[in-house]
Amino acid sequence: MKLSEKQQIFARNVGLLLNWIYSHDNWGVTVGEVWRPQEMQEIYYQQGKTKTLSSKHTQRLAIDLNLFIAGKYVTDPEKYRPLGEFWESLGGRWGGRFSIAKKDYDSKVGWDSGHCEF
Repeated sequence: MKLSEKQQIFARNVGLLLNWIYSHDNWGVTVGEVWRPQEMQEIYYQQGKTKTLSSKHTQRLAIDLNLFIAGKYVTDPEKYRPLGEFWESLGGRWGGRFSIAKKDYDSKVGWDSGHCEF
């Protein structure tokens, strides 16, 4: 599959995710990073803000979302679980699974709970 085809599927699924989020009373999001140049990825890596030099953001295949419930920014990664699991139901990969063994999926959330990627 061509990169542009993946990007189109990703964009469609982001739209579905946003509609799903806003179908919940009192839920909202702001958009963090979507596209990131490779140079910025390298800076983030050097600063310890990311654990990899390779990011789906550099291919326009990832989005970072900031969740709000009842107008308050959510900092508890566990509260992102429904969002992440919906994203996974669309075939995506959720950052809440990063660094978590599959056997621990029901009890732990990984280090990037607002991240969704193709």
